[in-house]
Amino acid sequence: MAMGIGRWSFRGFGAKLILLAVLAIAGFAGWLMLPDPSDANNKAVAVAAPPTSQQDVAWLEKTTAPTEEAAAPVEQAAPVEQATAPAENAVDDEVPAASTNEPFTVERAPIDGLTISRQFWRRGGLGSKALVWLTLRNANRYPVKDIEIACAFARADGTHLTDRRRVISDTINMKSRKTYAGMLVGFVNINANKAKCSLVTASRA
Repeated sequence: MAMGIGRWSFRGFGAKLILLAVLAIAGFAGWLMLPDPSDANNKAVAVAAPPTSQQDVAWLEKTTAPTEEAAAPVEQAAPVEQATAPAENAVDDEVPAASTNEPFTVERAPIDGLTISRQFWRRGGLGSKALVWLTLRNANRYPVKDIEIACAFARADGTHLTDRRRVISDTINMKSRKTYAGMLVGFVNINANKAKCSLVTASRA
């Protein structure tokens, strides 16, 4: 009986040793299957390393191609500024055209081209008529007619007495002159001593 119990305890102890050995082998095998931290670092470095084969180069070109194509529209924005340049040049070209127009000139009145180059007066009749001698010069490029003159009469001391007007119903050719002698301008005061005639109006013939 005692021998049987001893054999059973020996067998139980041997089974425990075998079980411990199996567990130890299984733990060691599991530890070997775990990844090494140094392998993970090597893999990270390998990704950052430059490609070493044609396949890796082709793969990198495929991955970088979309970014280059996406950046292309930014470069194509430059022609937009060039497209606006012709419009600005067109505006600049139109400015000299306005400056080449002939300046606007106002045509002078016929009276502006007439001058009295010589004049004097005498009394006529019983001394109450004023007779005027004067020469008219026409500097216009066209003939003039219906020339109106105004003569102011004064005393010897310069005191004004009276004014008389007269329309000369005659035509003076362009760039020419004409003298009128003894032309009656009207009746004047007996005390009139001086006279000065001036042009008033004229018409284009």
